[in-house]
Amino acid sequence: MDKLISISEASKILNLINPITKKPLNHTLRFWEKKFKEIKPKKINNRRYYTSKQLEIIKMIKFLLKNKGMTISGVQNYLNLNTNKLDDNNNHSLKAEYYKNYLSKKSKLLLDKINKVKKYGKKNSS
Repeated sequence: MDKLISISEASKILNLINPITKKPLNHTLRFWEKKFKEIKPKKINNRRYYTSKQLEIIKMIKFLLKNKGMTISGVQNYLNLNTNKLDDNNNHSLKAEYYKNYLSKKSKLLLDKINKVKKYGKKNSS
């Protein structure tokens, strides 16, 4: 069974955090729910929970809106055309660019961790 992620956890994973109060911007996800039919959280006791597959779709939506500067209607058209499945083999596609961006961030994070271990050594757990 797929792990369910609360709306607050999803906001944190997506880095939708108020820089001043450090609180998750859950209203952004609720707004996107109204605009994108692909986002359908499970509601348990009137609380929203997302699957990891839905979270990937939301990450793509956020990337297109925030990083690529697309409009909501532009992203809706993109998702409705099902371009995600058609452009998997095109290296210049939006989806390819999304994954390049994602892998670049992950690589930098891993490189930072490796450099810290090299500089300070492994912590002794005993």
